[in-house]
Formats: sequence, structure tokens, C-alpha cells
Amino acid sequence: MAVKSGDLVRAVREKLENSLEAQASDSRFPSYLFETKGEVVQLRGDYALVKFGQVPAPNVWLRADQLEPFK
Repeated sequence: MAVKSGDLVRAVREKLENSLEAQASDSRFPSYLFETKGEVVQLRGDYALVKFGQVPAPNVWLRADQLEPFK
């Protein structure tokens, strides 16, 4: 998926849980990453900064291939 600024997305659990990023940090990801709508606010290389505005949470950098359109 080609991610662009303004896209509404959510994280793909299978891709995030088995990633290098998960191994490098706490692998207990909050459910809102997978269940709520996030907006891509910035792109940098292979990563997208995603803002989850429906819950009080910080913005998070995720690899673009770990995201899918929110349906």
C-alpha cells in the first residue's frame, strides 16, 4: 500500500507483532493501534507518523508496510 499524508489507517497486527520494532521495544501493543482510525500526518522514508485522535495517545511512527486502510 502506498501511504500518503492524510490517509486513514490502522496497524496490521501480524506485521507489527513480528517486526524488528516489536523486538526492540515493549511488544504489548495497545489495542487502539489495530481497532481505531489513525491519520497519517507525516512521512519519512519507509515510516509514517500516525495520529490516533479518537483516544488520548501519542503519535506513533510505524513502517508503511505495517499499515492498511481503515475500513
